[in-house]
Amino acid sequence: MADNQRIHPVVHDPEAPHTPTAPLVPRGSSKSENGAPADQYHQVPLRRTIPVMHSKPPKKRSCFCKCLCWTVCLLLLQVIIVGIVGGILFLVFRPKLPKYSIDSLRITQFNLSNDNSLNATLDVAITARNPNKKIGIYYESGSQITVWYTGTQLCQGSLPKFYQGHRNTTILNVPLTGQTQNATGLLSTLQAQQQTGSIPLNLRVNVPVRIKLGKLKLMKVKFRVRCRLVVDSLAADNTISIKSSSCKFRLRL
Repeated sequence: MADNQRIHPVVHDPEAPHTPTAPLVPRGSSKSENGAPADQYHQVPLRRTIPVMHSKPPKKRSCFCKCLCWTVCLLLLQVIIVGIVGGILFLVFRPKLPKYSIDSLRITQFNLSNDNSLNATLDVAITARNPNKKIGIYYESGSQITVWYTGTQLCQGSLPKFYQGHRNTTILNVPLTGQTQNATGLLSTLQAQQQTGSIPLNLRVNVPVRIKLGKLKLMKVKFRVRCRLVVDSLAADNTISIKSSSCKFRLRL
């Protein structure tokens, strides 16, 4: 019976797929206490996360900033337009400043009254010259002329209303009257300077005018004339000699 038991060798089928058997424990690995390989569960390597940078949305400009920008742009545009128009007018009309001079000064009254007030009446001859070829000047009402001595107003008057044409010279005779209170000290100072033959006076003129460019009449502006005079005397009923005279002109909008 024992002879009948034979061991048959296992015949390997060459056509059968070869499936290698993996060892229970890989080489070079250690076993855990439970008998499982230590690296049976592979750990996922940690990756450094890079934060995502989101672009900030553009800031919306406020209504105030927009209004301010538009206002500045409009102002600059107006300045440019005014500059262009002014340049064109200058090239076309070639404007020149008018000239003024004091020709004569005559006193008809200059005395001290019983109440120590000084009464003064003067006649002033003023020459106004318009050197422009294409520009006329309308002298409007509301002008004022004053004569001052050492900061004290002696008398005042006004220019007549008239039109001065192109390249015109006009001589104006203007009466000036005034009264100064408590003028005893002023008169004594004046008499002391009168002996030297040099009395300083200031004449101020403020007159509203309108400029005429061709057929266009512009808005009203003010002419301001300041004249410094040195006369020899301020005696009444006497022709006064003007020793020196200088006038400055200013245009005020």
